[in-house]
Amino acid sequence: MRVRREVLGDAHVDRAVARTTPFTGDFQDFITRYAWGEIWARPGLDRRTRSCVTMTAMVALGKMEELELHVRAALRNGLTEDEIAEVLLQCAVYCGVPAANAAFAAAQRVLTDLDAAGSGVCSDKGRHAR
Repeated sequence: MRVRREVLGDAHVDRAVARTTPFTGDFQDFITRYAWGEIWARPGLDRRTRSCVTMTAMVALGKMEELELHVRAALRNGLTEDEIAEVLLQCAVYCGVPAANAAFAAAQRVLTDLDAAGSGVCSDKGRHAR
């Protein structure tokens, strides 16, 4: 749960936990233990790299809502807007232009929301990590 909170933020995790029902409880336990407790906690890749890989997978699968979550996580993990854009450009070649187009739109929604919230987003296309 510590890694999940560090990557996704307390607010997101608190919402997920609050929505847990007897039906979804086993799944929440599963993703917390395996995705966050096993995979994201492994020493073989740093969190920035894991964020790049995860965003790519979300683009390839067309999971834009999940991509938005992982764009926020990538920013928390130290990626800049420019680096996220580079990941999405790479996806355009390997996942297809329509998938990358949707991904850029999803990422832009996140960046716009963060700008509106006053989260310290740089006006120079976020050349600095948050």
